Amino acid sequence: MTKIGYARVSTLEQNLDLQLDALKSDGCRQIFTDKISGVKASKPDFEKLLEYARPGDTIVVWKLDRLGRSTVQLIQLVEELKKREVNLKSLSEAIDTSSATGNLFFQFMCILAEHERNIIRERTRAGLDSARARGRTGGRPSGLNERYKRIAPEVKEVYEKNNRSTEEIRSMFHIKSQPTLYKILEFAGVDVKGFIKREKTNNPLCILLQYAFRQN
Repeated sequence: MTKIGYARVSTLEQNLDLQLDALKSDGCRQIFTDKISGVKASKPDFEKLLEYARPGDTIVVWKLDRLGRSTVQLIQLVEELKKREVNLKSLSEAIDTSSATGNLFFQFMCILAEHERNIIRERTRAGLDSARARGRTGGRPSGLNERYKRIAPEVKEVYEKNNRSTEEIRSMFHIKSQPTLYKILEFAGVDVKGFIKREKTNNPLCILLQYAFRQN
C-alpha cells in the first residue's frame, strides 16, 4: 500500500509549496502535480497518477477541490477509484474513503461545496443585475465610444417600443454593425441573450425618422 500525492493550482503563477509540504508530511512517496484550472476535464499529471496507482494504494490531496470543482466530477472520480481498488484521502477535510464513514462524509462534503459555489454564483449574478439596473455593467468594458453610450437610452426606447427591425435601428442611429447594436442594447440594460433578428419593414414613419437622423 502506497500513498501517492496529487497537488494542483489553477495558474502557472500560483505556488504549489503549501500542498507539497502537506503531502510530504503525510508520507507520500510519489507526488504528481498539475497547473491547470479545476474545471478542465483533462489534467495531464493526474492521468499519469491514475496509471501509476495500484490496487490498495491511496491518493492523497490537500483539499478535495484540487481534484475537481463539481459534485459530479468528484463522485465519478471516487467511483472510478473504487473500481481500481484505490482509496482517496483529503488532508483538509479529514476524509478517507477506505472506510464506509469516510466515503459517506466525502459525498456529503461534495454536496456542501457545490451548494456554496452556487450561492456565490447567485450573489454575483444578483450584483450584476443590480448594477445594470443602475446603469452600470460588470465584466468586460463595453468597448463602445462615447457617442454610442450617449444614444444607448434612445436606441433602447426605439427597440422596445416601436418594433423596428435591427437594420432600421442601425440606419436610424448610424450604427456600423449588428454586433455593435447588440453591445449598445446590452449597455442600456437590454437582455440580448437569445436575441431574434427582426424582419425589415417598410414603415413610412421609420423612413421619415431615418431621414431626420441623417440631417442631424
